[in-house]
Amino acid sequence: MNVPPLSLYVHLPWCVRKCPYCDFNSHTAGDDPPRRRYLDALLLDLEQESQKALGRQVETVFLGGGTPSLFTPDEIARLLEGVRHHLVLAEGAEITMEANPGTVDCGDPAGYREAGVNRLSIGGQSFNDELLKRLGRIHSGADVRQAVDAARAAGIDNINIDLMHGLPGQGPDAALSDIRAAAELGPAHISWYQLTLEPNTVFFARPPEGMPDDDRAFAIQDMGQELLASLGFEQYEVSAYARAGEICRHNLNYWQFGDYLAVGAGAHGKMTDRDGIYRYAKPANPLQYMNCLEAGDTNGEPRTIEGDEVVFEFMLNALRLVDGFDERLYGERTGRDASELDEIMAAASEKRLVVRDESGWRPTALGRRFLNDLQAEFLPGKC
Repeated sequence: MNVPPLSLYVHLPWCVRKCPYCDFNSHTAGDDPPRRRYLDALLLDLEQESQKALGRQVETVFLGGGTPSLFTPDEIARLLEGVRHHLVLAEGAEITMEANPGTVDCGDPAGYREAGVNRLSIGGQSFNDELLKRLGRIHSGADVRQAVDAARAAGIDNINIDLMHGLPGQGPDAALSDIRAAAELGPAHISWYQLTLEPNTVFFARPPEGMPDDDRAFAIQDMGQELLASLGFEQYEVSAYARAGEICRHNLNYWQFGDYLAVGAGAHGKMTDRDGIYRYAKPANPLQYMNCLEAGDTNGEPRTIEGDEVVFEFMLNALRLVDGFDERLYGERTGRDASELDEIMAAASEKRLVVRDESGWRPTALGRRFLNDLQAEFLPGKC
């Protein structure tokens, strides 16, 4: 089993307001979130994570949330200086920061660029002001355009725009209009994903009126994918579309079962060493997280994954990719023989869920539509 590429995920947990559909580890910021104390904890965490990295080169960094753009450019600069101090950052590393329209004004985007951010992921979700209100968003469609323009003026050309479809009361015309509006801004990447009602969210407890049924949602998805392709955005993952050469390297490392360090409240990590593959997670509550770091707690007990669980986790990620995976990669990342997949894949092939190519397997369009069913074939105990 070869050691895979290494990434770093840093979680910045506060938002201006919690959206009713959001199941991420995010917390309402209030008037004065303890940003300085939290940054101090992140730097302590980075020092501990460096012991896991053992000098391995970090290829990508992702600052996620929450809303990282609630932190000022000076604070992001301090964080990224800590990354460079404690870890070996690859030359040309992709450094992504999530930002919500209306919060980038914590500082000039040029300050984020100067700090080292070279990719910005803007959470637009829609350009329709009425739909944004239904989603509980605090920005307008004009704010999305302004955020993209400001980022580009600051010298950040690698921009992703997040869009959602399947919104309450959203028809096909409105969904396609959002795609066209995003494409007109010239981003390198568009993430276009369906709104789902996740447990422990307001929308799950009180579903909004006007949610599309499965057939209507699929029809919208099918039309949207055709439009994205016609606009020059190639689909490479279930909800990811990029112009040529502009895929998100950080997320691709997840989907190809790479390794990633975890820093921040609720962050999850996966690492490979001579003893196998293990996962770990940090305390989700920001106060508990800061208390643990200040007390010298390693706050991330590892859990080894092995056997059928390794197979399932690999497939849970790799089958999200339009191109699937090759058998060489499977062997390198899991330490197992790809021939063990033959029986399940043959059965899935008969159902037209996957096809075999020269080097491995990829899901068909039908397989991507029923991806959960395909992935479930690899649940521990079934393979």
